[in-house]
Amino acid sequence: MTAQLDRLLFTQGGLCFFCRKLLPKADASVEHLVASANGGTNDEGNCVACCKTLNHLLGAKSIREKMQIVLNQRGNFQCPAVLAQASCPPPIASASPAIAVTPKPTPLHASANTTQTAFDLVVSDLRKRGASRPRKVATLSSTIKALLKNQQRAHSDGDVEAVIKELQRRGQLVVEETKVAYKLG
Repeated sequence: MTAQLDRLLFTQGGLCFFCRKLLPKADASVEHLVASANGGTNDEGNCVACCKTLNHLLGAKSIREKMQIVLNQRGNFQCPAVLAQASCPPPIASASPAIAVTPKPTPLHASANTTQTAFDLVVSDLRKRGASRPRKVATLSSTIKALLKNQQRAHSDGDVEAVIKELQRRGQLVVEETKVAYKLG
């Protein structure tokens, strides 16, 4: 696998396939676009190098789910690593520019007003998506996390869950098992 990782890093110019930032080998892993668990092969047409955090996040998701996660970023792909500098160092000059991260973002739970703003942001984004809204709770959670991250807001799993529960409480979201239906008007 190491030889394959070396080849992928070389062909990708030492950059993460998704975020296009310099990717040190120690932080890199082989991501199967079609997961091995879903019948994907180890050939180079199915494999890319990316950071370990993203590889773990994508896991055995279908190619459709992986593409949805990437598309949910709306703009330059942001590495999901909690410590961005540990997994994805700053972009090199020839790479795509990355969205800057604010030094100390305000947590969602800091005040009711902040939570309300995050809620309104999520509702607005979901309305814009129309028929392209996430249809599974896990995808909706990922979409909300990506949206809040793109808006440079700190968030926890509890904050995302609170937004989903508020959508349900207001009758704008119906969750049945793992599926989601919307009534956003």
